[in-house]
Amino acid sequence: MERPDYYSDKKFCDNCNEYVNYLMGLDTSWCVSCGERVKLYSPDDWDHFREHLEARKSRGGRRRPQKGKGKKESA
Repeated sequence: MERPDYYSDKKFCDNCNEYVNYLMGLDTSWCVSCGERVKLYSPDDWDHFREHLEARKSRGGRRRPQKGKGKKESA
C-alpha cells in the first residue's frame, strides 16, 4: 500500500473544472490556482461513488429464521 503524499494529493475545483493541488484549512480546502473551495470528488465521480455504495448496501430488515432452527420445541 502506498503512503499518502500531500504533494501528489488532489481535490476537485469547480472553478478550474479539474483536480488540483490545494491548501488545507481547518474546515475546508482551497484551490492553489484560483482560490476557490475544492471538493473531494467531481460531480461525475461523486455520482459513480454513490452508485457503487448503493449497490453494496444491504437491503435492511431482519433475517427470517430458517425452518427447524431458532425456537426450541417444549416437550
